[in-house]
Amino acid sequence: MPAVTVADITVLPRVVADPVSSARRVKSVTTAPQGHEGEGFPVRRAFAGVDLADLDPFIHLDQMGEVEYAPGEPKGTPWHPHRGFETVTYIIDGIFDHYDNHGGGGTISDGDTQWMTAGAGILHIETPPEHLVMSGGLFHGFQLWVNLPAEKKWSPPAYQDLRASDVALLSSADGGALLRVIAGEVAGHKGPGSTQTPITIVHATLQPGAQLRLPWNPNYNALAYVLHGHGTVGDEKHPIKTGQLVTYRDGDVIVISANTVQESRAPQMDILILGGQPIKESVAWMGPFVMNTKAEVLKAFDDFQKGVLGVVPPDWSKAVRPLQRDGAGHKLSGVRPTGDIKGVHNTPDELNVSGQREE
Repeated sequence: MPAVTVADITVLPRVVADPVSSARRVKSVTTAPQGHEGEGFPVRRAFAGVDLADLDPFIHLDQMGEVEYAPGEPKGTPWHPHRGFETVTYIIDGIFDHYDNHGGGGTISDGDTQWMTAGAGILHIETPPEHLVMSGGLFHGFQLWVNLPAEKKWSPPAYQDLRASDVALLSSADGGALLRVIAGEVAGHKGPGSTQTPITIVHATLQPGAQLRLPWNPNYNALAYVLHGHGTVGDEKHPIKTGQLVTYRDGDVIVISANTVQESRAPQMDILILGGQPIKESVAWMGPFVMNTKAEVLKAFDDFQKGVLGVVPPDWSKAVRPLQRDGAGHKLSGVRPTGDIKGVHNTPDELNVSGQREE
């Protein structure tokens, strides 16, 4: 798992929690079901079965892979729309191209992040580059959906291209965990991501037997997802393993410990830690649209069908290899993508509506 590593972790700033701070207790541990996305790449649905109120301000999280592709096997998604939120795509292993109908996009690889503000509406495609399709290879990453408050849902679409070299690198107090701060702030150290909704995202790698006591904004919620490995969470030491999501109760410190014995193929424990300021607004969600009301979601579908969200650029395939795979993601020219978009990223094909979170 390359992402970003260092030869000598002892030279990094160390994150030390106040010894009198209160550790967050564990609220729930859930196991992500496995499925397939787009044209068939494997994913784990990290937030499945968790109440949106406990995730706020987050909506959706997919762990993509880890998968070793044979030549000809790498797959992506077809063109699809988004409105009302931001997507954060972080590549741990492998390489991915992403493009939109506003001319944004590019290539992200080991440790890079593509941060897209869908805002008022955008068309988007994610696809492996031609050389990866030809050669095959390892692919692993995640995509996170961050909700936007009502006042920002109509923001102009935008991109942030965050390189692996930009992330803030920190060490745990015992030197046993490497912390990569992608966005937000940890103990006064800021990540490169600029967030419209106040959040923090950290990719932590724990050596066997290491414990991480991570200071955490008490006004934020706190979630931890195990990318791979075995360990415990909280001072009460709830066991966790690959593909499980932890939600925490209130407190000042997140506690995660790695077992002394890990899997041979994954000798370290990797955790995605995230949290943010809850928006506490109603959420109406269906397919690729996350709004506040049912009427706004239905309007998003209508706008997409009418071409208000735009069309696929006529020259997009000059920058990306033509994908000739049975009607999904193949070369389009100045037209709207067709097909059922409700299930893109395995999102709800029926309207999900949740009320305002209680104070």
